[in-house]
Amino acid sequence: MKKLRVGVVGCGSIAKHRHIPEYHANKNVELVAFCDVVKGRAVEASEQYGGTAYEDYKEMIDREELDIVSVCTPNYLHAPVSIYASKAGKHVLCEKPMATSKEEADEMIAAAKASGKKLMIAHNQRFVPSHQKAKQLLESGEVGKIYSFRTAFGHPGPERWSVDGKDSWFFRKEQAFIGAMGDLGVHKSDLLRYLLGEEIVEVGAFIETSAKENTDVDDTAVCVLKTESGIIGTLAASWSYKREDNSTIIYTEKAVLRLEDDPTHSLVVQYATGETVRYELGKIQSNDSDGQTGSHVIDHFVSSIIDDTEVLVDGNEGKNSLVVILGALESNETKQIVNLKNELN
Repeated sequence: MKKLRVGVVGCGSIAKHRHIPEYHANKNVELVAFCDVVKGRAVEASEQYGGTAYEDYKEMIDREELDIVSVCTPNYLHAPVSIYASKAGKHVLCEKPMATSKEEADEMIAAAKASGKKLMIAHNQRFVPSHQKAKQLLESGEVGKIYSFRTAFGHPGPERWSVDGKDSWFFRKEQAFIGAMGDLGVHKSDLLRYLLGEEIVEVGAFIETSAKENTDVDDTAVCVLKTESGIIGTLAASWSYKREDNSTIIYTEKAVLRLEDDPTHSLVVQYATGETVRYELGKIQSNDSDGQTGSHVIDHFVSSIIDDTEVLVDGNEGKNSLVVILGALESNETKQIVNLKNELN
């Protein structure tokens, strides 16, 4: 079988530690082009993996015979690059958040649909074994009706992760659009939608910049969310946690499910009967792991192209997860509960 040809746009940390090595490890693809506005980063990748280095994504997409474009740029470029690649007839894997507005997300979805190619948003939390096992338990009815939830994603900040450290684009609103809520919160809005199996239709939020200096984006947020059926819970996202917290707790009729809340057991199910079941399903992928545990996003995306199957996180899924975050921003500004029903697909 002919290998799928991949071009990567943006050669910062997420590409260096996740996308590029995971494509390299997949026997069905070939890395043929790398692009970054700091051309030295693209050159470094091309020297390590082969292929051609570019500093203009349009030139790369126009010149190379690509099957896949991975978009690993700052947030404000997600939509322009994805749309250009889709219109050029490429399958697109785009980092989260997929866009900076609902309108941009709609344009991305429309461009992919018109091209007949796939668009996937890289929400890797859906692929975490503990999250997938919890979803099975929730869907099977074994733990009964879902009553409530709380989820958090916090760490000391992107300066530890970003290739530019404290000078990272993450801290500049014109490039990032949104801070911890876009970096971490959107992961959790997507995870909750996946686990609960229904849309979030109302949101109230407090969003602040309290831990980071010299930035105009948020670094700490707490949201109250309500789903279609009336399940309520909280979501917290922060760059102020001195130790990483990536946990989710689901409270149900018959049990409490603790996901990524225990250092050894990635899922702990505490039943109302007094029984506790502990699952060792492997550690969640974190920034500290250098991404070498594998997120399964790349393998899933490649397989979906080869087998022509649906991707787990398509444009519509990415958009609905983004809408929750946009609603949280609006709530914080207006000091009102925001209804999302008219914004969802």
